[in-house]
Amino acid sequence: MEALAYRVMLLSGAGRAAVAFLAGALAVGALAPFDFFAVVFISFPVLVWLLDGANGDADAGFLRRLAPAFWTGWWFGFGYFLAGLWWIGGALLVEADTFAWALPLAVVGLPMVLAIFYGLAAALARLLWSDGAGRIAALAFCFGLVEWLRIFVLTGFPWNEIAYTLMPVPMMMQSVHILGLAAMNALVVFIAAAPALIATRRGALPGIAVAVVLLAAHLGYGAYVILHVEPVAREVAGRPVVRIVQPSVAQSDRMSDADSERIFSEYVRLSSAPPKKGDARPDLIVWPETAVPFILTENPGALRRIAGMLKPGQVLAAGAVRVEEDGPGLRARYYNSIQVISDKGEIVASADKVHLVPFGEYMPYEGFFEWLGIPPVAMPGGFSAATERSTLRLGRGMVALPLVCYEVIFPGASDARGPKPNFILNVTNDSWYGRTIGPYQHLRQAQIRAVETGLPMVRAGNNGISVVTDAYGRIIDGIRLDGIGTVDVSLSKPNPFEVHEQVKDTSFCLVMALLLTAAIISRKSLRWKRN
Repeated sequence: MEALAYRVMLLSGAGRAAVAFLAGALAVGALAPFDFFAVVFISFPVLVWLLDGANGDADAGFLRRLAPAFWTGWWFGFGYFLAGLWWIGGALLVEADTFAWALPLAVVGLPMVLAIFYGLAAALARLLWSDGAGRIAALAFCFGLVEWLRIFVLTGFPWNEIAYTLMPVPMMMQSVHILGLAAMNALVVFIAAAPALIATRRGALPGIAVAVVLLAAHLGYGAYVILHVEPVAREVAGRPVVRIVQPSVAQSDRMSDADSERIFSEYVRLSSAPPKKGDARPDLIVWPETAVPFILTENPGALRRIAGMLKPGQVLAAGAVRVEEDGPGLRARYYNSIQVISDKGEIVASADKVHLVPFGEYMPYEGFFEWLGIPPVAMPGGFSAATERSTLRLGRGMVALPLVCYEVIFPGASDARGPKPNFILNVTNDSWYGRTIGPYQHLRQAQIRAVETGLPMVRAGNNGISVVTDAYGRIIDGIRLDGIGTVDVSLSKPNPFEVHEQVKDTSFCLVMALLLTAAIISRKSLRWKRN
């Protein structure tokens, strides 16, 4: 292995870029739906060895000295994001006549931009580089920093954060409940990169020992939680029953006004089906994101049909577009919402999406793009964002934390105004992306959000993957991708061990401080040896 490490270190030019790219792409094998997490113990050691050899000209300026490390990290990131996000281009093919021109920007351009984060991580790590385990700590610190930045920089896009590579099953998700995703990103990089020390030997024993202890703690805590929580069958007895409706309507049909009545009728038909013999009647029925193919407040007939569908005491939570009219001559505002309808056909509550998708739900700098001739998204002006998130009361003691579509990928989403939630309500529409890896990645991040918040999750998708999980990420029941039907599931209890977001923030700061300290001490020790 030592010979392999030195061959990787000495790579240059196209060979170095290709190996970095392939190492990053290989890491995607640890994500859903592949879940082969062992590949990160190859990808990150290769990155470490590449950075060992990323020496800039000592006589060059500061930025030029860091350029080899930056481009090594950039190629690694480009491979990771290209292999993990290529499916986004499918959304542009739904209206190919209008948006096919943007396909290269989505498939290649977005990974190129996201790769800058990993390039910066590699360059910053190189400033702290040493010849022992300290360089593993430096890499973990810098990746932890840029993955944290990905949560909010440029509106935020924390899709496929590195921590998810060591969370393929519920047993390996539980650490995020006590530490949070940000701290786990840094720790996972340390664990994954540690095998590089076997080949280079320097600092191998302490570095690998720490990594083994961290991995054992991660697995051990997860096993302890899963083995000691109550079985799902016992903890849901007497709990409210939720029905998820999944019609699996093609995205092209959803965009046609001619199909709106058929789509609405299919939702009503599936929702009206009687429960299985011996099962309780649903208390809550959930329709996916933008399930209602028209504005409900403009269609009283649809509200009457919903009232006729619902049994006394039942409530419908439906993904729908909500409109606000500001007055004559003013442009209406549209919201991507979850609307709650009572058995009387009245809209009793709404929760609007807070975190919109740029270029998908709103157009940044819309006037500039219209001047270029690029059409607006969704509707003129796109969607408007809610100023804050509010919880929803849904009867029978149910209080939902509403997360629309990709809002569920953002850590710390439990901050909401209103009564304390006891489950996550996630409505989504992944039919834009077809049968790709995208919906599986989306589901995995939603599962981990349930573990992180300690709340069970009800997730309804137009074409899937629709599931109900408990607070530990275990799927109780669901409907496969592109399946048609309903599932009735009893809502389980939240995790009684509550960890506040401030504690997770403190954990992140502590982990980062320890890693930075180790990197600095190792760096100074190297200088003393050379002197």
